[in-house]
Amino acid sequence: MTLTEKDNQYVANTYRRFPVEIVSGKGSLVYDSRGRRYIDLGTGIAVNTFGVADEAWQQAVIRQAGMVQHMSNLYYTEPCAELARMLCERTGMKKVFFGNSGAEANECAIKVARKYAAEHLGPAYSTIVTLRNSFHGRTLTTLAATGQDHFHELFQPLTPGFVHVSAGDAEELRAVFAREKVAGVLIECVQGEGGVIPLDPAYAKAVEEIAHENGALLMVDEVQTGNGRTGSLYAYMHYGLSPDVVTTAKGLAGGLPLGAALMSEKVQHVLGYGDHGSTFGGNPISCAAAVSVLSRIDEAVLAGVRERSAFIRERLTGAPGIRSVTGLGLMLGIETEKPAGEVVAACMEKGVLCLTAKTKVRLLPALNIPQDLLAEAMGVLREACAG
Repeated sequence: MTLTEKDNQYVANTYRRFPVEIVSGKGSLVYDSRGRRYIDLGTGIAVNTFGVADEAWQQAVIRQAGMVQHMSNLYYTEPCAELARMLCERTGMKKVFFGNSGAEANECAIKVARKYAAEHLGPAYSTIVTLRNSFHGRTLTTLAATGQDHFHELFQPLTPGFVHVSAGDAEELRAVFAREKVAGVLIECVQGEGGVIPLDPAYAKAVEEIAHENGALLMVDEVQTGNGRTGSLYAYMHYGLSPDVVTTAKGLAGGLPLGAALMSEKVQHVLGYGDHGSTFGGNPISCAAAVSVLSRIDEAVLAGVRERSAFIRERLTGAPGIRSVTGLGLMLGIETEKPAGEVVAACMEKGVLCLTAKTKVRLLPALNIPQDLLAEAMGVLREACAG
């Protein structure tokens, strides 16, 4: 059997794969089974923070794998505690719960909000407000949190207790608080799967104010925006927000599964013994990988993200076939005159891998993509959009 035949026969048909088998890579270059070279502008959907086969990341993983690959959370392990310390010190948060994915991190945040509200506002306070066009995960609860109807259609009934409001309409949010018993508000500062759309800063501050004046929690989903992706460590920092819970995953461990829910001083003790758990959460190898990644996301790297972002915008804004460029840092959406899928296919034919988000071409390159490769890729993308 060919690889394609084997995959089609035995792997669940949940993905529409491109006809490419990636077998190796280094940094921002990957190679297929025919030896063809591609510039990677997708990084596994914002996961491979410093690209493929990053040497410091490899050494951290190999070192930890040679000591202990897994221990249950009945025991202490150094990588878990060290990563939690780093996250808290870099953000001002006080406690971290580790899971395996962004969806799990968001589930944890929702549980924190509901338990906090039950204790401080009353057991009837359970509603979670999210934004239309948002995306928070694929479990039944995080699907319910996701503000896109087409994700809901096949899986009714979803977890109850979620209300969706339009981004930018503070009065609609106030109206929800007037009629619902709200435990928390969950937002993305940049709606990634919804089309790479940043929130208006004034609206983001209004959400914070409305939530806090009503005793509800402000939760920020940094699954895709986090870990340097937008040019700050976390996107909420661009907005001057003070969230009660921050969730992250994807690029945190640079290629291994790891999610985290960071809790502020206000909610640091909400979860007690037995309230939550995860067999693989805080896995030593994943945490060792994340320590390697996080320790290198310094101001020089963040400045490099912002510089690369400015270069991409300069090369693409106003170019033939390109209507607009949205996003923050190296999380960018390109509105094209051609269908986005056609642009992505044309880029792949010319050796550049990019993604889509709604009707846009989406770019999520490694934070340290070399300038020459970025320039080459922008040339291919411009040609694909114009041709």
